[in-house]
Amino acid sequence: MVTMKLGSKPDIFVLEGLTWRCMTELESDVVVEVGDMSFYLHKFPLLSRSGVLQRLISEYQPPSDGSGGGGMCTLQLDDIPGGAKAFELAARFCYDVKIELNALNVVCLRCAAEYLGMTDDYAEGNLIAQAESFLADVLANWKDSVRALEACEGVLPAAEDLHIVPRCITALASKACASDAAAWSTHGAKGASIDRDALWNGIGSGDTPRGAAAAAAASAMDWWYEDVSLLSLPMFKRLIQAMEAKSMRAESIAGAIMFYAGRLLPGLNRSASFSNASFGGDYGGIAGSRSATPRSATASLSGTSDGDQRYFLEEIIALLPTKKGVTSTKFLLGLLRTAMLLHASPLCRENLEQRIGAQLEDASLEDLLVPNLGYTVDTLYDIDCVQRILDYFMSSMDGLGTGYTSPALAEDGSQLGLPHAATPPTVAPIAMVAKLMDGYLAEVAPDTNLKLAKFQALAAVVPDYARTVDDGIYRAMDIYLKSHHWLSESEREQLCRLMNCQKLSLEACTHAAQNERLPLRVVVQVLFFEQLRLRTSIAGWFFVSDNAATATDGARLHHPGNAGAIVPKGSAVVDSGVAGQDEEVVMVTPEGKGSETMSNVKARVSELEKECVSMKQEIRRLGKPRRSWSILTRKCGFGAKVQQAQPAMSGK
Repeated sequence: MVTMKLGSKPDIFVLEGLTWRCMTELESDVVVEVGDMSFYLHKFPLLSRSGVLQRLISEYQPPSDGSGGGGMCTLQLDDIPGGAKAFELAARFCYDVKIELNALNVVCLRCAAEYLGMTDDYAEGNLIAQAESFLADVLANWKDSVRALEACEGVLPAAEDLHIVPRCITALASKACASDAAAWSTHGAKGASIDRDALWNGIGSGDTPRGAAAAAAASAMDWWYEDVSLLSLPMFKRLIQAMEAKSMRAESIAGAIMFYAGRLLPGLNRSASFSNASFGGDYGGIAGSRSATPRSATASLSGTSDGDQRYFLEEIIALLPTKKGVTSTKFLLGLLRTAMLLHASPLCRENLEQRIGAQLEDASLEDLLVPNLGYTVDTLYDIDCVQRILDYFMSSMDGLGTGYTSPALAEDGSQLGLPHAATPPTVAPIAMVAKLMDGYLAEVAPDTNLKLAKFQALAAVVPDYARTVDDGIYRAMDIYLKSHHWLSESEREQLCRLMNCQKLSLEACTHAAQNERLPLRVVVQVLFFEQLRLRTSIAGWFFVSDNAATATDGARLHHPGNAGAIVPKGSAVVDSGVAGQDEEVVMVTPEGKGSETMSNVKARVSELEKECVSMKQEIRRLGKPRRSWSILTRKCGFGAKVQQAQPAMSGK
């Protein structure tokens, strides 16, 4: 902290209770009362420095009733900025007694000097000039500028009238912007290798060079967050607006706001209970790297009413940058929970829901589980809120997830020979959201108060193409059916329409075939598509085997030495000149997604036949006619076609 010493004489002021006395050879002839404090001083030192005191002393008239204290001049200065402490320093200056200026007292002393009219017109190098000179040194230092701005809050509006507040804010904004720009130019080229969450907090894993680089870059960008969190909300708000005016990056502004709110707004920390909320939220470690508790702001929020906290919350939300992705989704969801707790305005909650929906792919399942805090609580979690957020996400995906095709995907599609209309849409964000919603549905499914219509409505928002496999939605449906065992057969079938049986994995198909909670029609459909998939694989194996044999025979005709076989692109190669009878033949699926050995195919055929036998026995037990089952088996290919395929496969 920078300091400045004024005066040359030793201290002659003595405090006696609430009275300051100047201990000199001369008796005091003037009393200055500031609040409860009284100063017994001398007229001459005051007249030589202060124009206001000079005028007041000259205009003083003793009371007519003789209560003027023996004819002593008594002045009242209750409205002096800074109060008794500031006047004490000004009085010491008038007596040329040693005083020390610092960032904590220079603001109130400057305001007091202006109030007393201590200009150079009365004495060269008067208090106004000295304070202004030192204030310039204070504003050149970051820490001292923060302290000076804090001190301004105690002497408003005098500090505003003297333009001290704008000067402090401008100095802080300029230093922060310059540092942020320098840090970004140094670490920005490495930004691609820095974890996104590390930019919120300044904490990165030091175990790897990547983590160390992230920590160093984030620390260079967020070093000022804690300092500005000491400010009151009005001062902090003006500082953020000044930084925006100087074109500071939105990421840094959002980080400062997140740190400020996370430290000061109760209820943001998910681990804290709503009934006993504590200060401090850990959003990606924003507050985790700091241990000091802000002084001014903590005092301003401790014990405040819900109305004051609601106002603080709405102001913080209004300050957040509108640029997508710069504010952590975890933090936004924390604000949303707090807004529900404080019963914030519908416009405030809608704003948060829209922001979250625009970047829903970055959310985590834990944070999305928003408790139902409404007046009419029917479900454990607020399903309607998540439904609105998901709707906002789908609206933001218009032109991206439902019709837009990136140039890279379009090029890949043309190389595959696909027409432009057949190129797959951009599904990266929506695929992440689909996986997230499948997990969310599985979490809320055990709630017995969750209605079928609401579960279906939430699951149906995500389009079918967003899910590469439907194992997640199948798991959520199975949990829901287990918790709502009273559903009728028609309601179960209606629920199962959310699932695409063709997109179930082998494990999910096996589980579904034995799942007694599923309608019989759905189980048969699962078996049908699995059998269809197997028949396609067998047909592909025969096709590839014929091509490989033809290619090998052709190669033998042209290359007697069996040096190799020329096989068309996309076909399997079987070097029959090397492979023996005991070598395992490999089957390549037409989809090009992998290969299967003949033993695996046999195992799958055997497993499916066992499932069919079991299904047949179950239908017989239920009294179904044999003719319907024989028709179904012929359609599914469990009959003669599979039996014909087995001798061919065994005769390899």
